[in-house]
Parts: sequence; structure tokens; C-alpha cells
Amino acid sequence: MLDLGRYLLGVAYLLAVIGSAWLGATAVRRRFVPVLNGPVAQLATAVLTSSALLWTAELLGTFGLFEAIPYLIAVIAIGVGTWTLLRRVASGGGVEDSPWTARRPPHPTTGPAGRGLSPATPIALAIAAIALVHFAAGAKLRLSTGMTGFDSTWYHAPFAAGFFQRGDTWSLHFIAPQFLAWFYPANSEVAHAVGMLAFGRDVLSPLLNLGWFVGCLVAAWCIGRPYRVAPWSLALAAAALSVPALHDQAGEARNDIVGVFFLLAALGPVVVVGLAAGLAAGTKLNFLLPAAVLVVGLVVIAPRGDRWRTLVMGGLSALAGGGYWYLRNLFHSGNPLPWVQHLGPIDLPAPDQALGGREAHSILGYLTDGSVWSDWFLPGLHHGLTILWPLLVVLSLAGLLLCLGRRSEPSLRAAALVGLAAALAWLVAPTSASGPEGMPRGFESGLRYLAPSLILGLTLLPTAPALRNRLPPPRLTSWLLVHTESQTRSQLVGWGVVGVAVVVVGLGYPAQRHYLAHRYRDPTFSTPGLNAAFKWAQGVHDARIATTSTRQYPLFGRDLSNEVDYIGEKRPHGGFTPPTTCQQWRRLLDEGDYDYVVTSRDRIEPGKPTYPPTARWTKAPGVRVVLLKPPTIVFKLGIPLDPSACRR
Repeated sequence: MLDLGRYLLGVAYLLAVIGSAWLGATAVRRRFVPVLNGPVAQLATAVLTSSALLWTAELLGTFGLFEAIPYLIAVIAIGVGTWTLLRRVASGGGVEDSPWTARRPPHPTTGPAGRGLSPATPIALAIAAIALVHFAAGAKLRLSTGMTGFDSTWYHAPFAAGFFQRGDTWSLHFIAPQFLAWFYPANSEVAHAVGMLAFGRDVLSPLLNLGWFVGCLVAAWCIGRPYRVAPWSLALAAAALSVPALHDQAGEARNDIVGVFFLLAALGPVVVVGLAAGLAAGTKLNFLLPAAVLVVGLVVIAPRGDRWRTLVMGGLSALAGGGYWYLRNLFHSGNPLPWVQHLGPIDLPAPDQALGGREAHSILGYLTDGSVWSDWFLPGLHHGLTILWPLLVVLSLAGLLLCLGRRSEPSLRAAALVGLAAALAWLVAPTSASGPEGMPRGFESGLRYLAPSLILGLTLLPTAPALRNRLPPPRLTSWLLVHTESQTRSQLVGWGVVGVAVVVVGLGYPAQRHYLAHRYRDPTFSTPGLNAAFKWAQGVHDARIATTSTRQYPLFGRDLSNEVDYIGEKRPHGGFTPPTTCQQWRRLLDEGDYDYVVTSRDRIEPGKPTYPPTARWTKAPGVRVVLLKPPTIVFKLGIPLDPSACRR
């Protein structure tokens, strides 16, 4: 655990980094989109701030310099430098009608809505508060266990820890050879790595998704605000964000909620659309299609003579948000999307290996299979989206279709197409119904790929022309926006933010002590042997650990000082496969100069050997068993292993 001095140093680091990036982002937003105000302005600033933090990490990480001091200096220089430069630029020249921003839809009504209090606002705020408390409760659980989700311990958190340890974002971080996961975009993981740079621990990681959740609520409010239905959009989005399919986002390093935030931010009435769309695509693959549709939508709604310029600028801003990871893939494999091996008759460069993991199947392939629907899809929808799933699906689809109507503004029609694209991405995703033929065990978990479409549809529903004029306006909110002095309002918001920050910092100190004391202290989320190995690793420091376990993050140790590698052989075009012989296994161990080896199966299966063959290959004179518990053996390596001594 961190003492008070180290904790406050980490807080100061974060304040300096985020504050500098926010300062520069504010200057950019005021210069290029000066018409923004209120929560929409802050949402735009948040997107720009996220971009600045990400770009700086990528720039340094490309050269192996993503480390605490260089990152701090670079962010401060960029943020403060941008603010200073733009302050000296003459005022005016704002770009209200810019392809970098969405167009403000015509406001359906004008003037204050009156001073009465509509029931919509407090009810919506109460629903949002309940959703936030529910999500926070899930995060609180992880403060007593550490992150335990499969994907968090498989690749999200190991990627972040790898960035933190090596300062390198450009190289591929090879993990268990399933789904070519080392090619996944990693915007979200960079955010976790920044927290690790600040504290030298992962104390922020269980809480980051709570911040993204709040961002989603703010973005939903901003989507409804120009149509004076903000409370309705907020309430419906809060309900959609609370479905069981997204419960595994709380307290974990999962990135679905991050992509949802950027997609919602891109649909805010006036916000940096292309950039936010690119940030979503740079977070998770299933946001790639909706992001592309959004950029094309920008072109369609642009004035006829401005469309080429809009395409270029919107496309470039999207590439700036997420193109880094696809460029990295192109460099390492010759293909920005290595999962796609054929484009019609054209063969594309890609690793020559099976995807591994669960057998790939899509929802589309099972649409007419009645037994799969009755045995898997309907129960999965019930569990993943609650018993109200038919209502959620119908309302969401209604929101998207109504916003496509002829009475809708062009920007709403584009937003609806984005929601439909997100649903299509779920339908055709090869992992949306993964599992053995006729047994899509991954369907329920894969509903998180449908969640963005549900959230977008429900958020947009109140904005549809057929409905919005029938909803009571949020009178108190409108009155405050019109009659409260801007300067006074800004001061109140500023002092409110300061007060919240003081409370958070004060509560953070005992929270991080509790977290680090209990993190993986008594894990129960895996096999008995792996649980024991994860607990053992918390007391190991500065060690090089080789493993065969898909779940590997707890092996990094409490202070993240252990370097952990899944043992495998690098192949052409960024391929990575496990060793198949004793000689190959021992050679790889010797090349890595490892201190410990954690050999394990991911699960205990009847009829299969208790331990993997790598356990037998590791046994040799001078090698000591540290832990033995099915299906895991932890070895301490004392001397190099001799590949020629393998038994024939």
C-alpha cells in the first residue's frame, strides 16, 4: 500500500497531467467551436482532453519513452503551450460550421420554458443517481478483491501493465494465442497505464469505468438538450446502461463502457464528431463500423459544396482518434485488420494460425434456428437484458427508426444509422454467438456488443419529432440555463468540482490502502491452482515469470514489478503460437531468462491430464517446485534448462 506522501505525489501527478491537457483542450474548443456552452462544452473539452492524453502516450510509446517523467513533461508542454499560443491568436475566426464538429440541429422551441418545475428533471436525475450508485457498488466490490473478470485478467490489464513497465505502445504485447488479441486497439488500456504511471500501482483501474459511466450520462443529457428532452434521454440511457450485460464493466478493465462513451459523445449535438468516433474505434473493434458510418454521415449532411472538405477533415480526425492501433497492425502484419484474410479474390497478409478460444459463430448464422433461440437466445436475452428485454429492444428500435423519418433533422438520421450499424456489427460479429455448433455459450456475454445500439436507440427516442413535442419540457433546467448569469454559474460549477475533488482525494487514501491490502489476497475466481498462484505472486517482486495461463494479470504482483510473458513462438505477420515440443519450450524459457514458470491449464476437465505437458517439460535438476495444486505447478528456475535433455 502507498504511504501518504507517495499517494499525494500520485494525486499531484494526475492533477498536473489532466489539468494541463484540459487547459489546452479548453483553448482549442474555445478557438474552433466558440458557440458551445454548458455541459456540451465540457463534453467537447473532455473528448479533446482524452485525445491529448492519448496522443502524447502514443507518440512517446512509439519510441519506448512512455514513462512517468517524459510523459508528465510532454503533456504539460503540449497543454500549456497550446493554451498560450491560442490565447495570442486574435479572437474571432471560430469555426461554427466546421467538419470537425457536428452541426447544431434546429432548436425545436425558443425562449424560456417557464419557472415551474417539471417532474421530468428530478425523476431523471433520481434514475441516473440510482444507476450510478448501482454501478459504483460493483466497483466497490473489486476494491476488496482486485479485478477478476476474464477479459480484464486475460488482456485488458496485462496490456496496460505492459505499457507501464516497458514504456512501449508500438510493439505487440503477445498474450495467450486466442483471437489474435494482441492486435486489438488499446485506447482504454492507455488510460489505465497513465494511472499506473501516477501511483506505480493499479489503484485507479477499478474506478476508471465509473468515470466513463458518468461521462455516458452526461453525453446522453447533451444529446437530448437541444430538443429540450435532456431528462428523458438521460433517464432512458441510465436504464440501458444498467442492464446485466454491462454489469461486468464495474470495477474492471473492460472497455465496452469506454467505447459507448465516445460514441455517445460523438452524437452530442455539437461536439468533435470525427475525433470522438475515432476514439471509439480505437477502443474496441465492434465500434469500427458505427464510427465509419458516423464519418460518412457527416459527409451526407454537409452542404453539397462542402462534402469533400468534410470527408477529408472528418476522416482525418477519426484517424487521429483511433488510427494508431490499426497503423501498428499494418506495420507488424501487413494488414490493419489481421482477422480479415481475404478481400474477395484477394489474399491479405495475416498470421497463419487458428483464432483459438471458443468456436466462432455469429448471431446471423443462427437467426432461423428455432432450437438455438429457445435453448440459448431467449434465456440469454432474459438474463443479459432483464425480463423487460422485449420492451428495451422495441423502444430502442423505435427510437432509431423514428429518428430515420423524413421529419427528423439530418443529424438525427445520421445518429440513427450509427445505432443500426452498431446492431449490425453485433449480428455479424464472429464471437457474438461463440461456442460449439448449436451451443452458443458466448451469446449472453456477447450481448455487451448489442448494448451500444440499445443505449443509442433509447437515448435518441425522446428526440424523435413524433415524440418530443408531446413530452413536458424540463422547465427548471431551461429557466436556469436562460436566467442564471454565466459567470455565476461557472463559479458555482467550479467550486462544486473543487469540492468533489477534495472529497474524492480524501476518501481515496484509505480506499487505496484497503485495495492494495486485499488485492488478490484470497482469490476464488479461477481454478484452485491458479487461485493459489495468483495469491503467491502478490509477495513476489521484480521477477520474470513465464506462464501458460490465459489469465495472467495477477501474476504481475501487487506493485506491478513482475514481468509476465505467455510462452510462445513468434510467427510471420505478427503470429504467435504455443510451443509443441519440449525442446522448443525449454529454448524459449532459456531465451527469456525467467525466474519462475507458472504451468497450468485454464480449467480442470474430466478425462484430461491434471497438468499440462509443459509441467513435465520443465522438471529438471536444479528446478524447484514452489507451488503444486491442480491444475497448476509453479517452478523456481535455478539454472538454464537443457533442450537436448528432453526425454524422447
